[in-house]
Amino acid sequence: MTTGRGEGLRRVEREITGEKAAALGRAGERLEQLLEETREAGARLLAATDAERARRAADYMAVRARALQARLTLLIQREALGLRRHGTVDQQFPEPPKAEDLLRRNDDWNET
Repeated sequence: MTTGRGEGLRRVEREITGEKAAALGRAGERLEQLLEETREAGARLLAATDAERARRAADYMAVRARALQARLTLLIQREALGLRRHGTVDQQFPEPPKAEDLLRRNDDWNET
């Protein structure tokens, strides 16, 4: 029994849709991993002594840059799938603060 052209096309379309969804999932997982690394680097920065602060800030900025790139990749993949509203991404994967903002917030918390 042979399948018609229409069935073969639908099968290929399903496979493509599945691959797009899988790629989107991988992009989300990668972003989650990098956001966790950013949180860890932020905690090390906040706990750093004065002598360590510059190195810890550089570490934080490097991992933050990777997280921002991964977030942009996720947004681009969403757009390619026709998902134009990114409120869910903003809620689930908020952009990590800049190092100076992170340190400033910590100073504000310590003053209260």
